[in-house]
Amino acid sequence: MLYYTKIFILLLIALFISETSFAVPGSPYAVTAVHDGDTISVRISGSSKAGQRTEKLRLIGIDAPEMKQGKWGQKAKKRLRDIINRNRRTVNIEFDADRRDKYGRLLGYVWSRNSYMINERLVREGYAVLYTIPPNVRYANRLSSAQKTARSKKRGIWGPGGLRKKPADWRREHPSAWQKR
Repeated sequence: MLYYTKIFILLLIALFISETSFAVPGSPYAVTAVHDGDTISVRISGSSKAGQRTEKLRLIGIDAPEMKQGKWGQKAKKRLRDIINRNRRTVNIEFDADRRDKYGRLLGYVWSRNSYMINERLVREGYAVLYTIPPNVRYANRLSSAQKTARSKKRGIWGPGGLRKKPADWRREHPSAWQKR
């Protein structure tokens, strides 16, 4: 019995140390900025007040129009800002296989306080397109379904006056017109 008690205590200590030494996926994060339709900044809390820092986070599985890509860049940013504000600027983040992209940004599925995935909502409403980069594919089918719904219902960028080029195609054609966030 003493053996199991010691194991239990060691597990509790390990859990406490792991949860206080870095940000835990799924825990609440304060959103400090919305940069565009698929990138936000979040406050990462460490084990002390001095350990707090702000980092950019790219929403996994989606690609919103670039800010210089016409009105849809502004509309996507505004929609993401509205969703974030309705959630009192607090979200939950779920990480996938890769936690960072090649630019050093965190990568995450962003969840509302009401437990819906914001990444998915932006695609379903037509403010972003599916953009899957393996190995971060946990919700690829779900996001694909959301895009099919947006297209079939002609929502947002899929409707009249919608986006002429997917963001990735636009970036390839205008490499000097945009900057990495």
